[in-house]
Amino acid sequence: MFKLLKQLKKKDWLLIVVCILFIVLQVWLDLKMPDYMSQITTLVQTEGSQMSDILLNGGYMLLCAFGSLLVAIVTGYFVAKVAANFSKNLRKRIFDKVEDFSLQEVKKFSTSSLITRTTNDVTQIEMLIAMGMQMLIKAPITAVWAITKILNKSWQWSALTGVAVVILLSVIGTLIAIILPKFKVVQKLIDKINGITRENLTGIRVVRAFNAEEFQEEKFREVNNDLTNLQLYNQKKLAIMQPIMYLVMYGLTLGIYLIGAYLIRDAGLSLKLSLFSDMVVFSSYAMQVIMSFLMLAVIFMIVPRASVSAKRINEVLDEEIDIKDMVEVSKKTKEVGTVSFKNVSFKYADADEYILKNISFEAKKGETVAFLGSTGSGKSTLLNLIPRFYDATEGEVLVDGVNVKDYKQEDLHNILGYVPQKAVLFKGAIKSNVAYGENGKKITDKKIEEAIHVAQADDFVLKLDDKYEHAIAQGGTNVSGGQKQRLSIARAIARNPEIYLFDDSFSALDYKTDATLRKELKKYTKDATTLIVAQRIGTVMNADKILVLENGECVGMGTHKELLKDCEVYKQIALSQLSKEELENA
Repeated sequence: MFKLLKQLKKKDWLLIVVCILFIVLQVWLDLKMPDYMSQITTLVQTEGSQMSDILLNGGYMLLCAFGSLLVAIVTGYFVAKVAANFSKNLRKRIFDKVEDFSLQEVKKFSTSSLITRTTNDVTQIEMLIAMGMQMLIKAPITAVWAITKILNKSWQWSALTGVAVVILLSVIGTLIAIILPKFKVVQKLIDKINGITRENLTGIRVVRAFNAEEFQEEKFREVNNDLTNLQLYNQKKLAIMQPIMYLVMYGLTLGIYLIGAYLIRDAGLSLKLSLFSDMVVFSSYAMQVIMSFLMLAVIFMIVPRASVSAKRINEVLDEEIDIKDMVEVSKKTKEVGTVSFKNVSFKYADADEYILKNISFEAKKGETVAFLGSTGSGKSTLLNLIPRFYDATEGEVLVDGVNVKDYKQEDLHNILGYVPQKAVLFKGAIKSNVAYGENGKKITDKKIEEAIHVAQADDFVLKLDDKYEHAIAQGGTNVSGGQKQRLSIARAIARNPEIYLFDDSFSALDYKTDATLRKELKKYTKDATTLIVAQRIGTVMNADKILVLENGECVGMGTHKELLKDCEVYKQIALSQLSKEELENA
């Protein structure tokens, strides 16, 4: 928690200092009221007292109460401002950190957990600052100040107050010891609920198509019930605190008056009035002490969950990033549009087996290199090493003759035009999606229209009422899979990169559209290097070079005709999709 609070800015610390001063003023005003009450009590029982003196002291009491209220409002505003700014900055830090995560680190935490940590966990800490900062500062100041005012009144009353405080501390300490471990489980269960909800919404069509609503409901119900039962357990334990607090508070008041009655009875006539006045004042101050511990009790209800949330947030912020920027290389490299793999092998950090084994090839400027193989052969993983979504475990991946690890990531990505296996669109317009990420250049309307035309997307875009300004829903849910894929390809084309990376990006297209798109793309990108991961032979057969992968190894490399002769794996894949006559005439 303190590690996170160190991130407060100077302006926030200044506001906190101001808040502390206001809280001290508020405590002084609150503790001044019993003094005036004592004066009034004495004046009421003293013969010859003037009503004006009583009213004057009563006026001072009202003035203190109004001043305390005013100070509390101002303090609350400043504290809320500090809490809101802190949570805003903390959310930004988490978001920025996650932006730098590799795919491996995202998988480590899981998407649902990262969402919870950015939202719910930050809210817990914001709540602690908003509510806790006032109480956490006010409670000890009030308690210490009130105790110093009543220490010399009577040892019997002081001893009784001490017993009450010990009881309160014992109850609070016991409850924290019981509940703290449970709050860790609560946050993990919230992660699970987010995960199940996200999975259900993402796959809602499959759920309905297979009539699996009850199955999904049961999965959600199980986790939801676990969370509810755990929360009920925590609330039941915390509910014990309130009646004990009030029992101690009212028991202390009763005890003070009971002891006071005996002390007044046994005191001399001259001391009876002062003892009665002391009893009234002591009762007020004792309530202030108990109320201070009640405030601390409220904080102790929030602190355990906030401390768990702080730990979870620190786990994200302290996570060591595997893929870091190195020195920025010159914009002008010796080579342009080249990609080379030199004895590249890759495995995940927590895996024993290699996904890719000793891959070597070179793609020159203007060439089209394709990767073909069965599912799980490592095609997409190979492509993901180029933009550094993962780093090669062994060997070197070179772009324009420079190891990708030596690039500044922004510069590396500006060289590439990447189209993912699963087309991704963002909320906005078609125009903003195609112009997404300007690659350091301004993408003109003409360039956008040209990219949409090359990607064979204008046949449906121009039919829309708003055309290029047509709204795209979050995730592109209001367009078909093929339309999403074509717009995703148009986005890469609009960047006009040196190197295109197509990760099975034509799978949702029909054969005619696929062929037309590749033909137009070849004309448009004749000076660019193109790397294609594909499942269809028709998509790759015209490539300058084809790599055939099986179980992470390169089992064949060459042109379509060369591989038909020399590579049995390629031949089997080709024959499974096309007839011998079609292959011979290709």
